[in-house]
Amino acid sequence: MDTEIMRGVILSEGQELIRLADAIDYKSLACLEEIIRVKGRNVFFTGCGTSAMAARKCSHTLQVIGSQAFYLNPSDAVHGGLGAVRENDVVVVLSKGGTTKELMAFLPNLHDKGVIIVVVGEKHESPIGKMADLFVKIRVDREPDAFNMLATASTLAVIAAFDALAISLMNETHFTRSAFLTTLAETLATVLRRGRSRPGAS
Repeated sequence: MDTEIMRGVILSEGQELIRLADAIDYKSLACLEEIIRVKGRNVFFTGCGTSAMAARKCSHTLQVIGSQAFYLNPSDAVHGGLGAVRENDVVVVLSKGGTTKELMAFLPNLHDKGVIIVVVGEKHESPIGKMADLFVKIRVDREPDAFNMLATASTLAVIAAFDALAISLMNETHFTRSAFLTTLAETLATVLRRGRSRPGAS
C-alpha cells in the first residue's frame, strides 16, 4: 500500500475544489437555483457512466431537502421513460465532454416537450452543450491518476457544486431541521412498506 500516492490523490482533489470555488460561474448556479425553486417543477438528473453516479447523488441530495428531484436513466429515457417528464420541468444533463451518444439521442425530444435543459460539463461548444438552455461549466485542471483519465476529481467537482447549490437552497427556502427529520422519517416508512409488500416478506 502506497500511502503517499493516496495522500497525493486527496491533496490533488482538494486543490481542484479550491480552484473550482474561485473559477465557477456563480451567476449560472444562481440561475439554476431559481429554476429548481419553482413550485411544482420536477428536476431530473441524467448522465452515463461515472456521471450517472454523480446524477444519482445530486438528485438524492435535493430530495432530502424537499425538492422534487429524480434520476432519469438514459437507456430508459428512449424507451418510454421520458413520459415522466412534463413541460416546464428541468432536466440536468451531466456530461463532461458533451459528446455522449446515449444522451444526445433523447435531448431533441426534451426540446419538443418544452423542457428546460441544463447541461453541466466542460465544453459549452460541445454537441450536448449547444442544446442547453443553461450551461454550467465545471472543469478541473487534471484528474489525479497518472493518465489523467479516471473521472475522480471532475466527478467530485460536480457533486461539490450541487452540494453548494443544495445548501444555498436550504437557506433561501428556510428549510428546517424538523423538516429534514420528517423527510428522513417518511423515507424510512416508505422503505419499510415496500419491504413488507415484497413476496415472501414476513
